[in-house]
Amino acid sequence: MFHLHNKLQYYLYPAPVDMRKSFYTLSGIVTSIMKRNVQHGEVFIFVNRNLTIMKILHLEYGGLVIYHKKLENGSFKLPTFDENVPSLEVSWQDLMNIVSAVKIKKRRLKKR
Repeated sequence: MFHLHNKLQYYLYPAPVDMRKSFYTLSGIVTSIMKRNVQHGEVFIFVNRNLTIMKILHLEYGGLVIYHKKLENGSFKLPTFDENVPSLEVSWQDLMNIVSAVKIKKRRLKKR
């Protein structure tokens, strides 16, 4: 069940993340770099360098949950932010804009 809604607090991690990371490593980033606590029920958003994969970490009733979205075409369009901040607070609407405002990249044909 998808338990994300507009009553939660959302935090975007501004640096690119290796998407092989899972629960414990992402929780470590939240605790050590973002200076937040995963146990408080906040939602943490991570994206890769190419802005084609997004992971959302959230504590729900049964434990930690990761929502994973991978784009086949295009890239996520993130809001503008200062890259020196450890985290960027975003709203539910901002998250929905990031997910729905995908920029389609033009494909270039390469010579063989």
